[in-house]
Amino acid sequence: MTITTGLEKNMTSCPCCNGVVDISGGNEHCPRCASRVQSRSPKSLQRTTALLFSAVVLYIPANLYPIMTVRQFGSGDAQTIFSGVIHMIESGFMGLAMVVFIASVVVPVLKFLGIGFLIATVHFRWAGSRLAATRVHRIVEMVGRWSMIDIFTIALLVALVQLGFLATVEAGVGAVYFGGVVVLTMLASQTFDPRLLWDTENSR
Repeated sequence: MTITTGLEKNMTSCPCCNGVVDISGGNEHCPRCASRVQSRSPKSLQRTTALLFSAVVLYIPANLYPIMTVRQFGSGDAQTIFSGVIHMIESGFMGLAMVVFIASVVVPVLKFLGIGFLIATVHFRWAGSRLAATRVHRIVEMVGRWSMIDIFTIALLVALVQLGFLATVEAGVGAVYFGGVVVLTMLASQTFDPRLLWDTENSR
């Protein structure tokens, strides 16, 4: 069964109110909410690819450089993501270590793979993967904000734990790189136009 797409009928959806808009007459604004509508986001795939590549590059120094330094009684070591997880496990905080590991390692890597899968589906016109790619896009958008849990934790510790010689927490340069990774992956998922997934060929 051949399915006619909205693009073939000169119809598109409003990004604000999700209303169906007829663009056959050159209409560029939604008649319901006056938002600008486009059949497809211009250069969506190129922007998403550039943002994903930048995030992957930043993820390397985010793991190599210290993400924070904890000092107690004047002494302390700088901790990277992995060394911090190991330190928490050795200190008996297994649950907290798992949360940090999932938020700092598992989630970013899965987001890289997910966004890469979206780009590959459109670029190579994998018609059989369009439904799965649409679901992956929704999942990536949903879990993207939870990657900031490390940055929020570090910000709270830096603000609250400032006890001079007794205990201090200092943010490391790795936190800046990791924050950049989170922001870039969130932008990559938002700039990707999922309607491109269904432009490969007619569904059957």
